[in-house]
Formats: sequence, C-alpha cells, structure tokens
Amino acid sequence: MTTTAQSAALPAAAAGPGRFLTLRRALGSGPVLFAAGFLGLIILTALAANLLGLADPMAINPMERLKGFSAAHWFGTDAYGRDVLSRVIHGARVSLLIGVGTAIAALIPGLILGVIAGYFRYADMVIMRIMDGIMSVPGILLAIALVAVTGANIFTVLIAIAVPEFPRVVRLVRGLVLGLRDEPYVEAAISLGTPTPRLMVRHLLPNTVPPLIVQGTFIFASAILAEAVMSFLGVGMPPEIPSWGNVIAEGRMYFRMKPELILVPGVFLALTVLSVNLLGDAMRDALDPKMARRV
Repeated sequence: MTTTAQSAALPAAAAGPGRFLTLRRALGSGPVLFAAGFLGLIILTALAANLLGLADPMAINPMERLKGFSAAHWFGTDAYGRDVLSRVIHGARVSLLIGVGTAIAALIPGLILGVIAGYFRYADMVIMRIMDGIMSVPGILLAIALVAVTGANIFTVLIAIAVPEFPRVVRLVRGLVLGLRDEPYVEAAISLGTPTPRLMVRHLLPNTVPPLIVQGTFIFASAILAEAVMSFLGVGMPPEIPSWGNVIAEGRMYFRMKPELILVPGVFLALTVLSVNLLGDAMRDALDPKMARRV
C-alpha cells in the first residue's frame, strides 16, 4: 500500500521525459537564449563591478558635469559629474538584490501559510481574510506607506515590496494544496496514518515547487520595477545609493538636454525585466504537464 501511494506521487512531483524535452525546447529558443545571456551578463557585471576599473559611482566632479559620450565616460556624466555607466552597473546590484530578496521574502512565508490554509480548513478562513485585507490596498501605495513609516534603506524597501506580493503566493499555494488534498495518493497516505508534517513534506510541498519557481521569476521582475518606481518618486532607496530608479529620477530634469541620462538606465531596466519575464514564461511552459504532453 505504501509503495502504491509513493509511486502515485512520482508523476506529479518529478519531471518525466516529456517535461525534460519541453524544458530543453523552451530554453533553446532564440528569445529565451537572448534573455538568459543578457541576464547572465548583467549578473556577472554587477558582481564584478569593483574589478572592472570603473569610475567611483559616488565621486562628484563638477568640472565633468553633463559630458557626452567619450572614451573616458562611455555613456557620459550626470549633473554632478558622476560616470553614468558606473552608476548603472552599480545600480544593477541594488535592483538584483531587491529582486532576489523580495522573491525569497514573499515565497517562504507564502508557502508556509498557503499550505496551512489549503490543508487545515479551520485555518483557511482566518488566513485568507487577512490576505484579502492586504490585497485590498494597492501594492505600491502599501509599499510607500511602509517605507514612510520605517525609513528608507535597502532592507525596508525590500520588505515593503515583498509584503504586497506574498498574499498572491499564499493564494497560489492554497489553490494547489486544495487540489492535491483530494488526490488518491494523498488519501492513501492519510489512510495509512502518515503524520501530517511528513505528509506535507513528502507529498504536498514537492508538488508546489514548480509553480512557485515560475511565480518567483515574476515577483523578481515586479520587485525590480517597484523599486525603480519608488526610487523615482523619492520614497525608495536613499538618493546617495545608485539604483536604476535614482539614476532615472536624477536625470529627468535634464531630459531635453541629455536624454541618455534616462534612456541608458531605462533600457537596462526594461531589458532586465523583459529577460526575467521571458525566462519565467519558458519555465512555465516547461513545467506545465499539459505542455509536456504535447511534445
């Protein structure tokens, strides 16, 4: 009986040959390869920013302010004489950190609360009403309010962006667990007296991982945009910290004179978000059993 229950769980938790072929096909397309290459380049450049011999992104040089493209400053300088390329590359660190941190901060509590809400009926009502209350407030307004109360720094901005995101993770996991709870292999495990913690770890949690991976990519992209919007509005990262939102905000006063002050970080921001979304779409197609059966 135990063998039957475990074998029934394998198709849902493990990727079969069809899913592997779908994954290889999805990740091998031209747009996805471009997205993976660009995102990998951004990550490597951000990590190695101090080793590239770039100018200090914080160094102010009034004699070099608003310079155009040159060998010394590939994308020119801003109104304070700071190198735009250096600020954009160092700003990628902030954006990537915010994206990864927000995804982790939203997925972990969302997974825990979602499993509890989906499995225990008496907890479902309480948890989901709290999630509905959080989701009733526009995400960007809630994030701005949290930063205004706690102060602007990278940790508070990360948490402020994660709070509006994690109710969506709770709803996703809850829906998955509600469907899995009536599966034959789960019922067989319950009838055998499997302890609830072991049931969750061995049969429920593995089946929520693929959708959570895809959801995490979209949270990553959404967090990068949210940080840029908040910083542009002046309620995100402190002005002295180079971030894509801050660089764009500082360049808006000189847009007619030097549009590249906004266009350069804007292009990096747009391509990064596009790359993450393309990878997320490819992973969603690869991890969807319906797509795997089409191979």
